[in-house]
Formats: sequence, C-alpha cells, structure tokens
Amino acid sequence: MEGELRRAAFGDLPAPSAAVLAVPGSARSRVMAAIVLGGRGRYAEAATLLGELSRQADPVFAALALTTLASHRRQLGGHHVALRLDARALRLSSHAEGDEDPDGLDARGAVVDALLGLAADNLGSGRLSAARRLLAVVRPLVSGWRARVRMGWVTAEIELAAGRPEVARAAAETALELAGVAGARRHAIKSQLVLAAALLATGPSARARDLVSEAMADAEKFELRSLAWPAALLATQLWPTMAIQYRFRVDVMLHAVLLRSDAEGRILARESPWIPV
Repeated sequence: MEGELRRAAFGDLPAPSAAVLAVPGSARSRVMAAIVLGGRGRYAEAATLLGELSRQADPVFAALALTTLASHRRQLGGHHVALRLDARALRLSSHAEGDEDPDGLDARGAVVDALLGLAADNLGSGRLSAARRLLAVVRPLVSGWRARVRMGWVTAEIELAAGRPEVARAAAETALELAGVAGARRHAIKSQLVLAAALLATGPSARARDLVSEAMADAEKFELRSLAWPAALLATQLWPTMAIQYRFRVDVMLHAVLLRSDAEGRILARESPWIPV
C-alpha cells in the first residue's frame, strides 16, 4: 500500500482510491497521504494529519509535516503563516539524521524543503532580496529530482517577480523536464503552469496555450483542485474572449477547495490578495 501512496504523491497515480488514502501507520506514509490530500484540495484532512505529525518526536517527519502544511497555507495565500511553519521546520531539521529517501522525505530533504519554502514565503510577502538570498543558501544542498523540480519553480517565480521572464522560462523548462523524466504527473502539471506563466510574461503564445490546456485538463481529470483553479486563472489571460467562463470555473473550483479547508485555511484565503475569492 505504501508503494501506491508514493506513486500518488510523487508518481503516476495522482487519483488514488480511498483505500490508499486511509490513514497509514508510518510517519512517512502519513506525510505522503497529506501531500496527496493537499494536491486534491482536501486541506482540512491534510491539516489534521500534519498537525499530529508535527508534534511527534522524530524531528525529520515533524519538520516534513511543517513544510507540507506551510505549502498548503501558501497555496491559500497565507505566506506569513507559512513562513513561521517553515522556520520551525528548519530549526527541527538542521541537526536531524536518518535514512535517505528516493523522493526527499529525509533529513536533507526536510532542510531543503524548509529553505525553499522560506524563499517562496518571502517572495509572496514582497521580500525579493530575502528570497534570493535563501535561494543562494539552498542551491548547494539541492539533490534528487523533487528538490530540483521545486528549485526550478521557486527560481522561476523569483525571476518573474524580478522582471526577467527569459531566466524564469529556463528554470521552468528544467523543472518540467525533470518532472517528466521522474514520471511525476502532479509535479509535471505544476511545472507546465509555471512555464506557461513565464511565457505569458512576454505575451500570449501558442505554446503557453497548449501548456495550460493540457495542465487544466489533467488537473480536472485527476481532481487536483490545488492546480485546477490556477490553471483556469491563467486561461482567463490566454483566452480573453472567454475570460468570464474561465473566471466562473475559478470561482467554482475555489469554492470546492474552501469547502474542504479547515477554518484557518478559509480565513487565509479570504484575507489574501493573491486568492481571487
């Protein structure tokens, strides 16, 4: 069962059966289950799992729980809350040890996740210089496909914020290639959206439309609500004559996400300037 859960979190099974998501026994399995739930926009269920894990004795899995929860808070626009969670995760993981994991669910991966998360948190809070400094700190530590893909996302987002879409595009291209080689469908969908955003920064293009069309179709097919609404939001810019229809889809999907979020998540989304609630 853990193998299927890993495929759901990091591979080619983004829409697992309910049995796969039934609360697993090991800490690693619970982190993976929470990652899958978050991808599907089921933030309340994920938060319950992650809250319990963050209080456990093992610093690696407590830290991974905190960085995963931080990621979910960022997805709802709560960068300031995510920053505190990532900072706690970094403190916990800085001196942790343990066996290596092929997808980075280990001590080194926890440190990298926390630093990349902090870079994204600072970027979302408008602190571009701080985000760049954190990216420079984490770069020598990055290894493994997942960390390299996430590094590509954060790099692209920083470069887009800095007004350098060509640099952002190169980072996003690398992330998409790595995700494809790894067979990580959810990561590939997000990489398509990041790349489309980089392409859109220099004007709508046929490739950006193709990327968003494919990402939107896959996100809806596999019920990846955390990615479906950003895809539809990009579509409003790529197909302006259909912007009203796509904006309606954004509203419907965000409503579904918020219904499955915990109270803090709903508050963060409503207060965030980034979430079109």
